[in-house]
Amino acid sequence: MTSPSGVHPIWFAAARGIQALDLVGPFEVFNAANDVADRFGVDGRRYRLHVVGAVGGEIMTESPLRLAGDPLPPAADVSGTVVIPGGNGAREPGNDDLVEWLRAVGPRVERIATVCTGTFLAARAGLLDGKRATTHWARSDDLTAEHPSIDLQPDAIWVRDDPVWSSAGVTSGIDLALAMVEADLGAFVAQTVARWFVVFLRRPGGQSQFSAPVWAGTAETEPVRVAQDAIHADVTADLRLDTLAGRVGMSSRHLARRFEAELGVTPARYVENVRMQAAQRLLEETSSGVDVVAAESGLGTSESLRRCFQRRLGVSPTDYRNRFRPQPV
Repeated sequence: MTSPSGVHPIWFAAARGIQALDLVGPFEVFNAANDVADRFGVDGRRYRLHVVGAVGGEIMTESPLRLAGDPLPPAADVSGTVVIPGGNGAREPGNDDLVEWLRAVGPRVERIATVCTGTFLAARAGLLDGKRATTHWARSDDLTAEHPSIDLQPDAIWVRDDPVWSSAGVTSGIDLALAMVEADLGAFVAQTVARWFVVFLRRPGGQSQFSAPVWAGTAETEPVRVAQDAIHADVTADLRLDTLAGRVGMSSRHLARRFEAELGVTPARYVENVRMQAAQRLLEETSSGVDVVAAESGLGTSESLRRCFQRRLGVSPTDYRNRFRPQPV
């Protein structure tokens, strides 16, 4: 470990086939933090940055952008923070040398930080057992299946459970690095770096707002398919369970059981998913007011629309539109 005012080494431990931005994004944040702290005379640690890999020398990313790195140093020489970038190469089998190195240095360092699927490498090294952590939304189920002892937070942008810090996909490594800079050097330095990078210091909302809706496919039996089709045909219609059940000639209880068995969600949840998708599309593609969006998506009033977005995505409909609607050229 290092003292708060000393030189703090940061080791970027790169597997073959990493996502380049998982490494480069946080690297540039820490480098910029040094510049800001020096320029404004901020007391506190300064970062010494190292890129290392199991082979050393050239590191091929999945792009395939080539990066330069050094061999993994002896564990006894490592202190400070270890950052583990993700990417296809990080979650695939192998990387045994890197996993063993992480297992050896984990107890010696102040922090272990994972970006995206770097969580897979940290988990295989036994560094996430019983810890709260996050990873890319598309890989959450894989991580849980492979490492059920992790307390996974699938919607979080980043999670701190000392000594482990973890972040979601790709650009969230920048969010994570800014959070560590804020913890080390204060809000002024972190905010200044964020402004230079034109990013949020604390990004609002969670991963759900970035993930595409994941549908369960087509139902197996005709009555459930008819109900499913009715939901998609008109999101503003009366889609209460009793109404759908009467339409397909089943009892409400029987339809609810069959619907969940075949599609993996309750009818009410499925309806809300479809209406949320409609609302998101309207916010992205039209200039309609939130009252109109709420009505045309079947979500009712602007207040019910707002509550749904806050509960599901962690942002308001207006913030969602500002973030995702294409800007005129």
